[in-house]
Amino acid sequence: MPSSTGHAARLALAVLLFTLATVPAAGAQPRTPAAPPTTPAGATAWTARPVAGGSGAGGTGKGAGRSYFYLEGPPGAVLQDRLSVTNPGTAPVTVRLRGVDTYRAEDGGRAVRDGGKPTAGSGAGSGGGAGNGAHVGVGAWLRTAAAKVVVPARTRAEVPFSVTVPTGSAPGERSGAIVAENGGRSVGVPVRLRVGGPTLAALTVEDVTVSGKAVHYTLVNRGNTVLVPRITVSADGVFGPLLRRGTRTLPVELAPGRSVMLTEPWRDAPALDSVTVRLRVTAAGGAHDEASARARFVSWAPLTGGALPLLAAAAAAAYTYRRRRGQRRPRGGRQRAGAPAPAPAPAPYEDGSPGRHPGGRRACDTRRLTKTGTGGES
Repeated sequence: MPSSTGHAARLALAVLLFTLATVPAAGAQPRTPAAPPTTPAGATAWTARPVAGGSGAGGTGKGAGRSYFYLEGPPGAVLQDRLSVTNPGTAPVTVRLRGVDTYRAEDGGRAVRDGGKPTAGSGAGSGGGAGNGAHVGVGAWLRTAAAKVVVPARTRAEVPFSVTVPTGSAPGERSGAIVAENGGRSVGVPVRLRVGGPTLAALTVEDVTVSGKAVHYTLVNRGNTVLVPRITVSADGVFGPLLRRGTRTLPVELAPGRSVMLTEPWRDAPALDSVTVRLRVTAAGGAHDEASARARFVSWAPLTGGALPLLAAAAAAAYTYRRRRGQRRPRGGRQRAGAPAPAPAPAPYEDGSPGRHPGGRRACDTRRLTKTGTGGES
């Protein structure tokens, strides 16, 4: 029969082991489940993305997790798909929807170009006309079934939308997005549209000028497809090459018919030279063009600094010359150096009267008549 002392020892050991198993180690933090992302207002974040698998005409129907919409059709086609808005929170969420055009930003990402108007039931939308410089595209052609959708808690809503390609639209690629907004939070779902038909890639570089330490020029998309241009810059002076910049892609995306003014910095431009600057632009599809401009670089500070000593030397030389000339001038009745010799005096006539200069008249050409004999002669 076990003793009472051994029983007490085994009981104390069991209690100690239980305590060590339930108390966390020193420095350990209790593990808690990660909280779902929240919006700035504190509610659980909602999401917007294409419906998995796509639906209807124009949907890709590929994969279960699309990150953007891809639609394709000829001019006059009506393309359809659906947007999924999911609310995992505990309160309803009201999301506003609108279509926008997008373009390539300087950092390589996509930027929004729109007038801030919802597209549902808004006619032509916010694209504007080509005459005022606005680009009409996906943002103007896209319409959602509703401009505003209320998504209950822990619910997913599917919102149909359509893109109507106008008749006569130029073929080529266009890009846009469906923007969903709520409580200061905005989510953009890209929409890529390809309008069918023959494409023409044409690009021109115009109005090349050199001003200060920069080269200014304008790029114009003369074709019917979106272009991402590349440029090569060179400059040659009187004594040889001054600038060589290899081909690089510009951070712009030109839609058909659009133009953009750009500047090429030239920080080490010469101070004094006659320069010819050449620009060559290319783009996908064989688009290319070249243009050049001439410029004269004149720095007035060096010229002014060098002209002052020359002017001073010229003034000193003139003063010295005038002074030496004055010293050679004759005194009194002496003939001045370089003066013409005086004409010789005319010879007198036989009767002693003064003569005359050649071509001149005699001072007095009258003679006295004397009478001879008595009574005289008549």
